[in-house]
Amino acid sequence: MKQDNRGWTDERVARLKSLWAEGLSASQIARRLGNTTKNAVIGKINRLGLISSRPKTPTPRNGGMENLKESSCRWPIGHPGESDFHYCEKKAEPSRPYCLEHCDMSYQPKNEKEKADRVARKLAGIAVAGS
Repeated sequence: MKQDNRGWTDERVARLKSLWAEGLSASQIARRLGNTTKNAVIGKINRLGLISSRPKTPTPRNGGMENLKESSCRWPIGHPGESDFHYCEKKAEPSRPYCLEHCDMSYQPKNEKEKADRVARKLAGIAVAGS
């Protein structure tokens, strides 16, 4: 098995090419290959001239924010630019950009009573929205 000075065996290069053709991102390929980094994968893709061989990936399943409904949660999931990036899209809380779960993650309680209520609700397993 032939190997270059960076640890890329013929088998790993073939696997990289296959995963790239499937539309996986560089970070996803790095995780699947193991023992390498996203940057190493990007470098190898560039050296192999694969960038131009893959058509532009379709917009993520939810598209951009402009495709979200007015009442959709706008909490980003994943990394922008990667094929699996999307928005939550659950029903947003009234006058909030996020669903109840993501409001709970993004808003801090205003006072000690709200803080105590939030803790009690979390212990009970109920999602909490900030005020």
